[in-house]
Amino acid sequence: MYILVLIYGLLLGSFYNVVGLRVPNGESIVKPRSHCPKCGHVLTPLELVPVLSYVFLRGRCRCCKAPVSLVYPLIELMTGLLFVAAPLLMGWSAELLIAWTLISLIVIIWITDIKYMLIPDKILLVFAIILIAERIFIPLTPWWDSIAGAAVGFGLLLFIAVISKGGMGGGDIKLYGVLGIALGVKLVLLSFFIATLIGAVFGGLGLLTGKLKRGNPIPFGPFIGIGALAAYFFGNDIITWYLHSLL
Repeated sequence: MYILVLIYGLLLGSFYNVVGLRVPNGESIVKPRSHCPKCGHVLTPLELVPVLSYVFLRGRCRCCKAPVSLVYPLIELMTGLLFVAAPLLMGWSAELLIAWTLISLIVIIWITDIKYMLIPDKILLVFAIILIAERIFIPLTPWWDSIAGAAVGFGLLLFIAVISKGGMGGGDIKLYGVLGIALGVKLVLLSFFIATLIGAVFGGLGLLTGKLKRGNPIPFGPFIGIGALAAYFFGNDIITWYLHSLL
């Protein structure tokens, strides 16, 4: 079963590469077919096998030998591994649908925000509808926690954007509203804390090493994704550990 989930995740990862790279440009995710951006060679089915095609072709186009970005197989592999990790961490339950939807959203956001520093409204709207529908049949306890989580996630980021005079992007604000549907109030707040902590460490190290320059914006979406996944899978354990450490 886990092998099937891995294959499914790898295939979706390949599709998410297309979505993440095309949607921000207003392009169709169906046409044209996947092709080499250098020579226009249309990829055959054998050249579209997730991860393996990259390995066998040694990271280059079969026709013009132009290098293929390592991001493609990494996204495919990461999606597959996350899809397998979900049932390993939480078991085979209905909630697994929420987990896979959340992973899918975060993977796509990683691509769009790193590549374009953009979190498209179209993607957020689609996943908001999916998560609302799923939470109707797979509700949190209490059921209204999804509504409150969306309101708190959106409101918190909006408040920060206002007081920082634009320090938080509109895409980040709306993304937290969508994440709140899946996470609820407690975990969406925890996810923000984790994302901010990781972002601060990354930014600090970047400044110290000279990789980042003060005042230059960095995409916050990847940190939000890591924080959301950490809170979703480990949040209750983290909160329990923290409360016990205070006693």
